[in-house]
Amino acid sequence: MTISLIAAVSENGIIGGNNQLVWNLPVDTRFFMKTTEGHCILTGRRNYESIPEKFRPLKNRTNIVVTTQQNYLKDAPGLKVVNNIQDGIEFARSLSERELFIIGGGEIYTQTIQQADRLYLTEIKAQFKGDTYFPSFNRDLFEETSRIICRPDAENAHEMHFVTLERK
Repeated sequence: MTISLIAAVSENGIIGGNNQLVWNLPVDTRFFMKTTEGHCILTGRRNYESIPEKFRPLKNRTNIVVTTQQNYLKDAPGLKVVNNIQDGIEFARSLSERELFIIGGGEIYTQTIQQADRLYLTEIKAQFKGDTYFPSFNRDLFEETSRIICRPDAENAHEMHFVTLERK
């Protein structure tokens, strides 16, 4: 099973602030939805709670939430709650998942970046204020296999590069 991290990251490494995205980039949201559809996604509890309630759990995906809280949304339909990341990874494997997507937040990315086979990074060509960062990593361990440039438009105020990196 391929373990992939998917994140939108500003030039200064920000991925969010106050448990929210600090930008509105619909083209990135569509990329995220299309890329993760039909797969398992693994997220931390706080990141899961940052998703607007009307969209939780994310449709057409197996939502795996990592939390140390006992009985957290224990019987919620469409949701698998685990107490640690490894249990979430093993659950995805038990479903014969081909590609598990780690979708955040910052601490979950930090704990899984060393296991990542693939990174899908939306590089936002702007700087933002926030309190949550994507972890630093050795880019030399990865090979860039794809880069799609998206110029600003009426919906998206910033240039973005959709970059795929594969572990060498």
